[in-house]
Amino acid sequence: MEKIKMTTPLVEMDGDEMTRIIWQMIKDELLYPFVDLKTEYYDLGLPEREKTKDQVTFDAAYANQKYGVSVKCATITPNKQRVEEYNLTEMWKSPNGTIRAILDGTVFRAPILIDSIKPAVRNWKKPITIARHAYGDVYKATEYRVPEEGKAELVFTDKNGKESFRKTIYDFECPGVLQGQYNKDDSIRSFADSCFNYAINTKQDLWFATKDTISKQYDQTFKLIFKEIYDADYREKFEELGIEYFYTLIDDAVARVIRSEGGYIWACKNYDGDVMSDMVSTAFGSLAMMTSVLVSPNGQYEYEAAHGTVTRHYYRYLKGEETSTNPMATIFAWSGALRKRGEFDGLSDLVSFADKLEEACIDTLNDGIMTKDLVGLVEKGTKATAVNTIGFIKAIRERLEAKLA
Repeated sequence: MEKIKMTTPLVEMDGDEMTRIIWQMIKDELLYPFVDLKTEYYDLGLPEREKTKDQVTFDAAYANQKYGVSVKCATITPNKQRVEEYNLTEMWKSPNGTIRAILDGTVFRAPILIDSIKPAVRNWKKPITIARHAYGDVYKATEYRVPEEGKAELVFTDKNGKESFRKTIYDFECPGVLQGQYNKDDSIRSFADSCFNYAINTKQDLWFATKDTISKQYDQTFKLIFKEIYDADYREKFEELGIEYFYTLIDDAVARVIRSEGGYIWACKNYDGDVMSDMVSTAFGSLAMMTSVLVSPNGQYEYEAAHGTVTRHYYRYLKGEETSTNPMATIFAWSGALRKRGEFDGLSDLVSFADKLEEACIDTLNDGIMTKDLVGLVEKGTKATAVNTIGFIKAIRERLEAKLA
């Protein structure tokens, strides 16, 4: 079989631990035999980030800006224990956070559905896509552990050095804790544009939810910017497509989501999106079955799995023990990136290959061949066989070869 040609490279960002092992398995078994793979490679594994003082992360993000499409393996965001384990000189920041900030992107996460695993919420019939504003808020907050009695104030000084706002946050009569967070109109506008465009591209309703009744400046700013942009730039297109945009309070949105059948995009602020994407993925089956794509307002894409580096399996792998790690989300990261590269470059064969790769994955699962994490989730009466990671990938390859023949 002649390999499918690529004209422009993907930006490939390698990662850490078990997902790094799976990354290579996927390339060896599901990509190299069929695609003349062109990538610009960046190693975002923790040792290389330490070696380059994290410059490699910035280089990868700038390459994503240049080429438009990237695919990323899961990476470690080090804590104190990781600093000691990897002998790091610094507690390096999250690569995802760095890339999101450079691309000014919004993260869209959606579950992969199969017939034999029903959502925990029984009336969910279609995927629910979480759109997370991956900038600012608590993730960029300044914090202080208040040690004693004293006054905490919020102060703003303009660029000319003039103090234009001062307000007491709290007069502490005992020790406590303090946090100051921020966001920017420009970033909120990019978030809104990405959400509206993604809704139009996927022809899905868009929900947006905050708590503006309590946060009368911070959250209301999000609400007002979304409404302004929708009315000015997107209302006509939404009505033409027969899709809906509406705003509601975050607690009302949660109630609506549980009662709905799915099939829409739920846009959330940074922290809400972080939490709700894990809830939605778990309710649909498994975080290992959750896709994730970062979309910039300039139309640049970064595909990855929503989960982490599967540390527990990696330690077992190092001992020579067999593992049954689910590679689905990582495979779908590759298929999503290849499809988008094919769409950008007008390569219908590459788009078709990405479609067939995903179909082969779903067929394998529907045939009852799956990793151990999914076996316990299948419906009663459904036959399921647990296999190890490479066995699962090889089963996908068999079905992929049949589709390509």
